[in-house]
Amino acid sequence: MPTMDDILEHIGEFNFFQKQTFLFLALLSATFTPIYVGIVFLAFTPDHRCRSPGVPELSRRCGWSLAEELNYTVPGPGPEGQAFPRQCRRYEVDWNQSALGCVDPLAGLAANSSLLPLGPCRYGWVYDTPGSSVVTEFNLVCTNSWMLDLFQSAVNVGFFIGSVGIGYIADRFGRKLCLLITILINASSGVLMAISPNYTWMLIFRLIQGLVSKAGWLIGYILITEFVGLSYRRTVGILYQVAFTVGLLVLAGVAYVLPHWRWLQFTVTLPNFCFLLYYWCVPESPRWLISQNKDAKAMKIIKHIAKKNGKSLPTSLQSLGSDEEVGEKLNPSFLDLGLIMYMGLAGSNIYLDFLYSALVEFPAAFIILVTIDRVGRRHPWAASNMVAGAACLASVFIPEDLRWLRVTVVCLGRMGITMAYEMVCLVNAELYPTCIRNLGVLVCSSMCDIGGIITPFLVYRLTSIWHELPLVVFAVVGLVAGGLVLLLPETKGKTLPETIEEAENMQRPRKNKEKMIYLQVKKLDTPPN
Repeated sequence: MPTMDDILEHIGEFNFFQKQTFLFLALLSATFTPIYVGIVFLAFTPDHRCRSPGVPELSRRCGWSLAEELNYTVPGPGPEGQAFPRQCRRYEVDWNQSALGCVDPLAGLAANSSLLPLGPCRYGWVYDTPGSSVVTEFNLVCTNSWMLDLFQSAVNVGFFIGSVGIGYIADRFGRKLCLLITILINASSGVLMAISPNYTWMLIFRLIQGLVSKAGWLIGYILITEFVGLSYRRTVGILYQVAFTVGLLVLAGVAYVLPHWRWLQFTVTLPNFCFLLYYWCVPESPRWLISQNKDAKAMKIIKHIAKKNGKSLPTSLQSLGSDEEVGEKLNPSFLDLGLIMYMGLAGSNIYLDFLYSALVEFPAAFIILVTIDRVGRRHPWAASNMVAGAACLASVFIPEDLRWLRVTVVCLGRMGITMAYEMVCLVNAELYPTCIRNLGVLVCSSMCDIGGIITPFLVYRLTSIWHELPLVVFAVVGLVAGGLVLLLPETKGKTLPETIEEAENMQRPRKNKEKMIYLQVKKLDTPPN
């Protein structure tokens, strides 16, 4: 009984129908970008200082420039390695009193301004930015900065829960129905987030987006890999992630044009409603229909694919058999998200730095396509982790005035970690035996999401201690991961292990069996002389 892969060999493994469907689903992959890394622009933290009533009036009366106003009315920097008091503390001074002069107004209150008492920013903050972000609107700075960490962690919690449940839901109710439901919920919650009246509602809708957005992204990947033939499946999986990279480039441009977070959120969310048209454009997966014993519906879709590809379906292939499916699950990594968020904090121009970091993903995908079946999996995988770790460590020691070199090295690290997590997607299912393959893939996916949950707290809190500390952590993780990868077996050219014993023996060198030739010797009975 022929399998779906056998049928695709006759009606086209990657012809017009598959290319058209890939284009549709690649758009879905690109629109996942604002949810995954949109925090860089939605929650950008500009330079800020405490708002002090009376200071604007005094500044206008004295004719101060902005630099003079900051010099006279805002506390200076604190001890080395600590946050600037000017961001979270203010002088406990009544700036409305008429006794204050225009030349060093604090001189009459204390011999040294450092002796004046400092207090919290009870009147809010002044932000040096022409636009707006979640941070500036809801004042997620200083004692409220943990709410910014929670904002990004909420979407990663949604990723974790959604990824755990997506396998069951898609297998139980079908890929297409599940895809359309996630698209609708994702688009609706995205719009509601853009009009949220307060932080709490915004956080709730952000969580809902996380629950369905990654699930929809994974379903799109599952669909396209089930529509193409076996020889194209790996390439299509990598190109699906390249579409995500294209989304990074588009996001940088849109964020530059729309510096206000609510309009940016609207703009990147509304295209998702167009994907509801996929009800008429993308059919259900024939493989899923076959697994559900719905052979008649599966055959109808197969004939539709053959017609689109200009092929005819042989009569001998009218009966269907199920395939063994190997699930490779796509998972954005802890280091990848961390480096993206760090560039948003470290860059003098977040739009250009974000653009540069996205561009390096294209050569990363090309290198994987060229090396994975020629060199193997293990050594490129280990090298990419080590390159990422070494780049993070090197950037710590590059002085700030060599900005171009610093950005180049960080982008090199981004390319390395991009290769690493794409390699995980390809190799993940090849390491586990059949009996625990789905469990192993699920555990790996869950660990990636857990890393995404802790990354915001790690990046934002460590930068408040020492700006380069996140890079040190990423360097250690990358170098250790590269070393651990070398302990794994090479899976190039090897059949998938069926049992745990076979998986354990993949690393052990095969003993050369002694070659023995057995000859049958016929002894002739000869009479004695």
